[in-house]
Amino acid sequence: MINSLKVGLVQHSNTEDLDINLEKSSQGILQAAAKNAQLIILQELHRSLYFCQTEDFSSFNLAETIPGHSTQILGQLAQELGVVIVASLFEKRATGLYHNTAVVLDKDGKIAGKYRKMHIPNDPGFCEKFYFTPGDLGFEPINTSVGLLGVMVCWDQWFPEAARLMAMKGAQILIYPTAIGWDSRDSQNEQIKQKEAWIIAQRAHAISNGIPVISCNRVGYEANTSGKTEGILFWGNSFIAGSQGEILAHASEDKEEVVTATIDLQYSETVRCIWPYLRDRRIDHYQDLLKIYRD
Repeated sequence: MINSLKVGLVQHSNTEDLDINLEKSSQGILQAAAKNAQLIILQELHRSLYFCQTEDFSSFNLAETIPGHSTQILGQLAQELGVVIVASLFEKRATGLYHNTAVVLDKDGKIAGKYRKMHIPNDPGFCEKFYFTPGDLGFEPINTSVGLLGVMVCWDQWFPEAARLMAMKGAQILIYPTAIGWDSRDSQNEQIKQKEAWIIAQRAHAISNGIPVISCNRVGYEANTSGKTEGILFWGNSFIAGSQGEILAHASEDKEEVVTATIDLQYSETVRCIWPYLRDRRIDHYQDLLKIYRD
């Protein structure tokens, strides 16, 4: 078992040029590896603009197979650098069947596993139900050379049930590639509340499960071509939290950057002994959690 692990997050803005975006991600991976990161996380849908702001059939052309072009390039990088990479791709499973998918490339360059986003949002500027079929792989940690990774995607990060199920399956780290930001019409006070809620919710997953949490978001303004909203200002703030929710590394709100931190996986053992949430769960009284709502 690995006792400690150096982790890197690649936070960047995106353009319409897919090659430029992939090059930004690749350069970020190289920078993180130069800082001795062994596990490197990319942001949600890092290969393109966040096309889900509007419903546009032509955006399905952005989708790719897994394995495919991106996994080949990132797999080569993983093998050359001897690192594990978590990437986030628009997966074309079949014509008319698409997923928002996180894929993990191990140190040998091979695909260790993938996770298909389970919770699919549908809000102004986040029209994901138009594009993505809900995942069918469940909440299964992915076994890698650096440990069992509980990989999920963005909207999944608001659901404590998902984090708990990953932890119950043995995940040593919870990982969330993310694309979240503000509507420019939000007041400054509202922006602060939204961002703080996002950070607090994920830190709470670390605390209630006794394992580290990693969240990698994008930055920069992206217009909504439909004109239905005024676009999204992605708020960055990628972070790495320890198993008690403590912040180990925190990126800026508006800059492209690579942040790293060392997480103590052995300490999770200690934390879980001090705060034995799994021991004290009352599963004999949780049946109503299987209902959509308790009337």
